[in-house]
Amino acid sequence: MDGTKETVGLMNVSSVCPISEMNDFDFSRLLDKPKLNIERQRSFDERSLSELSNGLAKGIDNFETTCSPGGRSGLDTPASSARNSFEPHPMVADAWEALRRSLVFFRGQPVGTIAAYDHASEEVLNYDQVFVRDFVPSALAFLMNGEPEIVKQFLLKTLHLQGWEKRIDQFKLGEGAMPASFKVLHDPIRKTDSLVADFGESAIGRVAPVDSGFWWIILLRAYTKSTGDISLAETPECQKGMRLILMLCLSEGFDTFPTLLCADGCSMIDRRMGIYGYPIEIQALFFMALRSACSLLKHDEEGKECIEKIVKRLHALSYHMRSYFWLDFQQLNDIYRYKTEEYSHTAVNKFNVIPDSIPYWVFDFMPTRGGYFIGNVSPARMDFRWFALGNCIAILSSLATHEQSMAIMDLIEARWEELVGEMPLKIAYPAIESHEWRIVTGCDPKNTRWSYHNGGSWPVLLWLLTAACIKTGRPQIARKAIDLAETRLLKDSWPEYYDGKLGRYIGKQARKYQTWSIAGYLVAKMMLEDPSHLGMISMEEDKQMNPVLKRSSSWTC
Repeated sequence: MDGTKETVGLMNVSSVCPISEMNDFDFSRLLDKPKLNIERQRSFDERSLSELSNGLAKGIDNFETTCSPGGRSGLDTPASSARNSFEPHPMVADAWEALRRSLVFFRGQPVGTIAAYDHASEEVLNYDQVFVRDFVPSALAFLMNGEPEIVKQFLLKTLHLQGWEKRIDQFKLGEGAMPASFKVLHDPIRKTDSLVADFGESAIGRVAPVDSGFWWIILLRAYTKSTGDISLAETPECQKGMRLILMLCLSEGFDTFPTLLCADGCSMIDRRMGIYGYPIEIQALFFMALRSACSLLKHDEEGKECIEKIVKRLHALSYHMRSYFWLDFQQLNDIYRYKTEEYSHTAVNKFNVIPDSIPYWVFDFMPTRGGYFIGNVSPARMDFRWFALGNCIAILSSLATHEQSMAIMDLIEARWEELVGEMPLKIAYPAIESHEWRIVTGCDPKNTRWSYHNGGSWPVLLWLLTAACIKTGRPQIARKAIDLAETRLLKDSWPEYYDGKLGRYIGKQARKYQTWSIAGYLVAKMMLEDPSHLGMISMEEDKQMNPVLKRSSSWTC
């Protein structure tokens, strides 16, 4: 019924590749038909080893003899090994039990995890469905624990759903659109299972999920890197699926920017929150998906044509994002002094941003050392809000240069109370309130100030923060954040999000036993114990794409 084919064949690959031995990645080499690099790469800064705990350091020393692609992490999971020199946190076993309780089965095979397993909630809504974006941390947890089959089945089932005709009212969506979620319907009388997908027609606001396709490609790469199983990605179905997703993004139109124009509510922030335009989360995921597809597409006639378009877009996108979305102390000062109504190719204020539109809070928020990618840039508009997911993905995908990545971490350390507080991590900062809240959100009762998407604290973001910390050589920041989470998450029954300026209170509408809160914690713990896992979700920098910025940056101060 699902029209997919079983793929077999594991390739033996090397399990260790120190970052010091990596060559800088050059996108132009993709056109020379290289073989896919499926090594499990140690994509973390070797300097960080001295900052890790003794138990972690010992685990890394033993990595060559104890870890292999598709192997288990060694954390206190069903595959714990005796080599651990430390007592695992008691939360870990509870987290694995809760994660397995959320599994969804289709014809006897696990195909995903539901969004939340909260029987205390009176309204199920769509929390009993398998969301593409929500499943990513669950998938990474299973891959790190040596259980790739569920990830493979998820990838195949969602690929099958992509082929369905997608209509909202009388309008047909693009062929490459991936579902936001799907549900398995069990018929106990006929003893059959069927799938029901949501492509946005049932979502709040009826917005199609732009991020689903990007997460699918990123997860396919993670599966390939973790298992060494290149055969899945090379099936005609997966190759076509990737091309269809990318065709939606790479088609020519009226755009003057390489960024993707999006509606509000098209990503993790799936309600009206003023992110319409060119939101950082989508641009960073777009960049990462393009790079992932480059390593997965075959160099046949169709694949090579797509890769050529990807390479051109990557160069344009990286320049645009690093030049115009980046904000540090010096750039903020430059914008503050902008002249307006400039007309010519020599214009400095290219988007005609009015300096008086800069919010007051950003002047105090910006440290002397540090910086971040702002939320949105479009004509006469800059959204100066901090968005955690977009900035963490920028680090992992190397959309951020090495210097920018370090500056983002500097900002997190300098503004720990604002961005982390008592529960990691703020999805956005600061909250919008009063008249601005009424205008931007349409008086949304769920996105009140310091709640949900409007400055709420989301434990799922812990895995992204941890990955970014390891890549930039600052695991101590991740350890501090994990320690904070461990004081509350289990006791509070794994909430979806926390409210308040410091994230002290369980969210007013937060579901308990939220699956990605559970999985995000497990992934963060496993990456800290075995940083080689970072290779499946991290990419090295291509220095040939670094733009020559005509301004000084805060990290040189």
